[in-house]
Amino acid sequence: MTNFTLAELLIAAGAENWRDAGEVMAFGAGPIPRLAVNLAKSTFSPGLMTTDGECYYTSDPIGPGCRSEPDNVEGWSPYDRTFSTLWRGKRSAMVGPVQIDRFGQANISVIGDHAKPKVALVGARGFPGNSIHHKNSFFVASHNTRAFVAGEVDFVCMAGYNPERWFDGKKPIGLDLGIIVTDLAVLDFGGPDHAVRVRSLHPGVAFEQVQENTGFELARPAGEISETPAPTAEQFAIIDRLDPKGARHKALKDNPPGIRKAA
Repeated sequence: MTNFTLAELLIAAGAENWRDAGEVMAFGAGPIPRLAVNLAKSTFSPGLMTTDGECYYTSDPIGPGCRSEPDNVEGWSPYDRTFSTLWRGKRSAMVGPVQIDRFGQANISVIGDHAKPKVALVGARGFPGNSIHHKNSFFVASHNTRAFVAGEVDFVCMAGYNPERWFDGKKPIGLDLGIIVTDLAVLDFGGPDHAVRVRSLHPGVAFEQVQENTGFELARPAGEISETPAPTAEQFAIIDRLDPKGARHKALKDNPPGIRKAA
């Protein structure tokens, strides 16, 4: 396929986060990660537990902006059940940090000094507990040095691979960072000492472009870096069915094509 959008490429790439995940509560923050969850459940990971975005588990995924029908509801997921699942490690999330550093520490709280921030955001919310109890991956819509910062993030909201911040120097039992899906590439923490590594490059993107837009040195896999696979015709049809209101078309500025001219 050649007529897919960048959003559709990212949905297909993000779905791989839940391949072979088993029966876990899958969560994607925002339209693209949510559709990635739904695509995974609809194809290679049917055991995923997904919700309607509110309080019900559904047998079939519910797209952004859509409501669940009574015959699609198979369970109730109030806060108590959600957090019981989370604390047992039976959850896998893809979240959207404002900043992320080379350790995988993420920030959604403030930009600048916490005592006198340039920008006040939503606060740490569930990031601290989530990061030490279950797997977390990331979605960053605009890959640049403001998001991928040099040094540490302005305010550490979640645990990462930085031993200096581990309690008593011990790695948190539930710390498990997966992939980072951005508009330029798919990355992971597979480099030396969990360094951020480029896993695949989106069509038309070079490694140098990704490095220029990252505030820290990136690791490269051995050999040639693969190209992020395009969504298949089957995946494209499923994405279209899962997103009848077209939320994916508004998720990225100007809804760019999936295949871009090389820089």
